[in-house]
Amino acid sequence: METPLYYAARAMVGLVGRMPLTWVARVGRVCGWLAFYVDRSHRRVALENLQRVFGKLKTGAEIHAIALENFCRIGETYFSALRTSHMTPEEATRCCEIVGIEKLIPKLGAPVLENRVLAIGHFGNFELYTLIASALRGYQGVTTYRGLAQPSLNRVLQHTRNRSGCLFFERRTDAAKLKATLNRDGIILGLLADQHAGSGGLRLPFLGTECSTSAAPAVFALRYGCPLFSAVVYRVGLGRWKIEVGSEIPTQINGVPRPSSEIVLDMNRRFEEAVLRDPANWFWVHKRWKPRSQPLPERLDPLAQTIDPLAN
Repeated sequence: METPLYYAARAMVGLVGRMPLTWVARVGRVCGWLAFYVDRSHRRVALENLQRVFGKLKTGAEIHAIALENFCRIGETYFSALRTSHMTPEEATRCCEIVGIEKLIPKLGAPVLENRVLAIGHFGNFELYTLIASALRGYQGVTTYRGLAQPSLNRVLQHTRNRSGCLFFERRTDAAKLKATLNRDGIILGLLADQHAGSGGLRLPFLGTECSTSAAPAVFALRYGCPLFSAVVYRVGLGRWKIEVGSEIPTQINGVPRPSSEIVLDMNRRFEEAVLRDPANWFWVHKRWKPRSQPLPERLDPLAQTIDPLAN
C-alpha cells in the first residue's frame, strides 16, 4: 500500500514535468537560495570545503559568493532534473549539448559495440549523463545508485529516472545483476566517482588534500577490458547545460594493466580541472575530505585482489 508521501511526491513530479524548463530552473534557484540560509549544516560543509581548496586564492567574500551560487545551482539541478526526465532524448538535447561524443565511437578494428566505462561526477545537472548512451546508436546506458532511506521517495525517484531508458542498479543489492549485464555488448557504464569512498577507497590527493577515492571506474574498466573515459556536465545558462566527454584515460601501457592508483589519479585530475574551471558547478555540500579512520590496505592492482567497487 502506497503512503500519502508517495502520492504527494508523484503529484509534485507530475506538476513540475508540465512546467516550462526555465520556470522550473528559476524556482529551483530560489529554493537553493533559501536552503543556503536555512540549512546550516550543509552550508557549513560547503564553506569548509571551499575554504580548504581556495582559502589561499580567494577572499572570504568570494568563497561565500561561490557557496551561495552553488546552493542555487543545486536547487536548479534538482528541479530541472524532474523536468528533463519528462523529455525525450531529442527534446533534452535542445537544452543540453554533448561535445566529444565521437571519442566514444569504437576505433577501427574494435568490436562494433565494445563496452565503455565513464567516470562521472556531481557536476551541473548530472542526471543528464544518460543522454550520452542515447546519442550512440545501439548502446545501453547503465549506472549505479544508492537507494534513499525513505522507500516511498525512492520509488518515485527511480520511476522518474527510468524514463531515461538507462538501467539503474542499487549498489548494495544489485551487484550480481550489474556484473551479469556487463557481460553483454553495447554497454556504457557511468560511475559517479567524486565523493568520499569510505574505508574501501584509495587514499589519493584531490584538489590538494588526500581523501578516500572510489576506484570503481578503474576496477570495472580493467576487469571487463573496457576503455575508460571521463565526462562532465557544465551549466552554460539558465536551464541549459553542456556535456563534455574527455579523452580516453589509459588503463594499460604496452598491454600491461596500469596500477589502479595511477588510473584514479588521472581521473581525479580530470575532475580537478572541471572544479577549477567553474567552482560553483560542483557538489560542495558533500563531506569529501573525511579523515582516515583506520589504516587502509594497499590496492594497486584491482585484478589481483578481491575488491568490490560497489561496496560503498
